[in-house]
Amino acid sequence: MVALSSVIRAVSVPALTGFKIAKTIDFNGEAGKSVDTSMWEIMTDVNFNNEVQEYTTSLDNMHLSGEGTLLIIPLKSDDGQWTSARIESKETFTPEDGMVTRFQAEIRFGDSPQDKQQGIWPAFWMLGQSSRDKGIPWPECGELDIMERKNGEPTGHGTPHCGKGNTCGHLTKSTPLDGNGWHTWAIEIDRTKENWEEQAIRWFLDDKNYNTVTGADIENEDTWKSVAHSPLYFILNVAVGGNWPGEPNDMTADGMDNMMEVKYIAMYTK
Repeated sequence: MVALSSVIRAVSVPALTGFKIAKTIDFNGEAGKSVDTSMWEIMTDVNFNNEVQEYTTSLDNMHLSGEGTLLIIPLKSDDGQWTSARIESKETFTPEDGMVTRFQAEIRFGDSPQDKQQGIWPAFWMLGQSSRDKGIPWPECGELDIMERKNGEPTGHGTPHCGKGNTCGHLTKSTPLDGNGWHTWAIEIDRTKENWEEQAIRWFLDDKNYNTVTGADIENEDTWKSVAHSPLYFILNVAVGGNWPGEPNDMTADGMDNMMEVKYIAMYTK
């Protein structure tokens, strides 16, 4: 059951030198309540990559903490079935021409040791709006994985997916991750250059740039535009199992031990 608190606290979004805050999404509200459904779509009947969880609307799988954060909690039933939550923003966000646009969130994970995280796959990512309103299939619609982690490994991953046949997927890079505590994950989409081949997407963990992909790396202008010029929407989820992490095992913990907690999402420009 969801634990309730009468105290409601708010989280502030940090200022960044040289940037202005263009948009903030907070998770302020009463403990145990759901997200604002005018802003978020709570997804069900979504399953890719041979994941084993069922996404639900249950408050046991996803709710506000009352401390200004969002909790996404994978759970395992007595008969071995996994449930979790996935939310997608209804609003879209377009990288601005002539500007650097930064998308950022502060995230932490549960306290399970790595040997109890097999199959746990939290992610903070963006998908092209063309998948919704034009029926453009994945990966041609464009996807930017700002943060992925699998199996509790001390590693974060930043990846673009785009183009026919996922011609961008090989441009992924990884970075060491120190513990399960709070970290800041971000991407910057730099459209300050007129030449699309010189424009760039940069991935950051705690403000350290660990991956950079340019238009020249992607090689095709239309493919570049799908991830760097087009409307994108946010996704937060904790998957369980799948092709990449593999299935959970008997040691995999559920509940708060393997949750994902999010303080805010912010869009900055300069």
